[in-house]
Amino acid sequence: MKKIKFMDCSFRDGFQSCLGARVKTEDFLPALDAAVKAGINYIEIGGGARFQSLYFYCQEDAFDMMDKCREVVGPDVNLQTLSRGVNVVGLSSQSSDIIDLHARMFKKHGITTIRNFDALNDVRNLIPSGNSIHNAGLKHQVTVTMMGLAPGLTESYAHSPAFYIDSLKAILDSGVPFDSLAFKDASGTSTPQTVYETIKMARELLGNDKEIQFHTHDTAGMAVSCNYAAIEAGADVIDLAMSPLSGGTCEADILVMYQRLRGTEYTLDIDPEKILAAEKVFEQCMDKYFMPPESMQVSPKIVFSPMPGGALTANTQMMRDNNCLDKYDACIEAMRDVVAKGGFGTSVTPVSQFYFQQAFSNAMRGDWKVIDKNGYGKMVLGYFGKTPVAPDPEIVKLASEQLGLEPTTEAVVERNDRDPKLGVAYNTKLLEEAGLPVTEENIFIVAACGEKGLNFLKGDRPNGIRYKEAASPAKAAAANGVYTATIDGKAVTVEVSGNGDYTAKVGGKSFTVKVGEGAAAPAAAAQTAGNGEGKPVAAPLPGTVMKINVAVGDQVEADTTLLILEAVKMENEIKAGFAGTVKEISVAQGGVVAAGDTLVVIG
Repeated sequence: MKKIKFMDCSFRDGFQSCLGARVKTEDFLPALDAAVKAGINYIEIGGGARFQSLYFYCQEDAFDMMDKCREVVGPDVNLQTLSRGVNVVGLSSQSSDIIDLHARMFKKHGITTIRNFDALNDVRNLIPSGNSIHNAGLKHQVTVTMMGLAPGLTESYAHSPAFYIDSLKAILDSGVPFDSLAFKDASGTSTPQTVYETIKMARELLGNDKEIQFHTHDTAGMAVSCNYAAIEAGADVIDLAMSPLSGGTCEADILVMYQRLRGTEYTLDIDPEKILAAEKVFEQCMDKYFMPPESMQVSPKIVFSPMPGGALTANTQMMRDNNCLDKYDACIEAMRDVVAKGGFGTSVTPVSQFYFQQAFSNAMRGDWKVIDKNGYGKMVLGYFGKTPVAPDPEIVKLASEQLGLEPTTEAVVERNDRDPKLGVAYNTKLLEEAGLPVTEENIFIVAACGEKGLNFLKGDRPNGIRYKEAASPAKAAAANGVYTATIDGKAVTVEVSGNGDYTAKVGGKSFTVKVGEGAAAPAAAAQTAGNGEGKPVAAPLPGTVMKINVAVGDQVEADTTLLILEAVKMENEIKAGFAGTVKEISVAQGGVVAAGDTLVVIG
């Protein structure tokens, strides 16, 4: 009987797929300890979204988290993290010295193995990261990314077994050192037959010297079937998770997969009673967190998009935050066209986010009216590497015109190494200018997290964790009511209602303000309102006001950026559109707006 190994993804991908990666370390350490005591000795613990999220939302340092986890599990457990090739643990690509720093810092803080993937399967993006991982003394798990294509697109070479094996051959030809090979299907949309054919050919190509590992999610309900197909084809290791973060948008449950293998020639070689006990501890640890219902569901829509488990709930939660979850179906419908015309890069971070941002823009603003300048637009122009097939020429033309960039075939890291605003020296300078300690950890934090990382180190550490319990009704009631405020020297009536997202009515106009609990609501609401007359500038799409660049009384031109509106991690510059004087600012920083809401009034 063949013993199949597994990696427990609960403490990284489970957090990302079900909770937007927003989990406090102190809350899950008892479950981590229970998992090890149950015999689990291979655990995914960080990287991917579980790096940035700790600084953005959890008020924690990711390096401290890694240290604490290593202390709990002891010296022998294989702790693995996830790296996005030249992007390492961010959405933006890095220079070679930061890529090297990433590997050295993760080795220093207790990591054993790094899974290294590129969403475009461009081997040029795997070479610098793979070499750095190997040179740091870590185990390098090189990865081919997979997904299933939507109905009607299945004849494409992209994401066929032949394409995946060609990607593996390119890895072998590159000479990049690796200890094991993973096939990663973050959306769970590959068919069992594709998985079987791909891994069978990979096994024939590699022989028995290298372990093959398979990763998938249960978003489309196919995880158990695809895992079994991978095992039959010769995979040595599969990725699983524990309840309550298993199934749905996450990996198949350990006990469910154990049950599937009973009576076959394969076994997980676990004590199911001990795993059950560990799952109970984990369920208790996670009980305080809000679990989006869609994270626990099988979604037939996913085969048409495809949306990876790790991005689905993050995006739906952001849409909840922006009061536009009703537009989700339209985004998923738009995503099929976005994927096809974008060159069929694998729907996994960061490309999955590029796809969803462009689909969101198409759904809210009209097809291809606005090309996302930081993600999708640069991808189709080649700035993230070579896509599996050439993007649609018309979309490339639109992107080039809107972004003011020419298409490129240059390797990403070569271009980044010339960029003066990337690298160790540049990020060291940022720390020095801010009066912050210059350590290798801090250099990497700022490089990977940008301005938000710098703000974290300065002490600005917002809490974005979503717990089950919202603000108490008593505090919400205390904030609600009718107030008198002085705006521009005049007394006006402000009517406030809500709980966290407050609505303030001033002079018959409604303003949505996202503020903290309690009596801060009336003051924040009052600050958003003005009484000038003029022409309104409306929000072209729903979102959260990230930054306001103007003040009442400022003179603006047509191309002046009034504010930054953030929607599904996409920063939208809202231009004035015409010249004049700012008479009124109708929103506050952090406020949530709907499409069509007045943002600024210009006279």
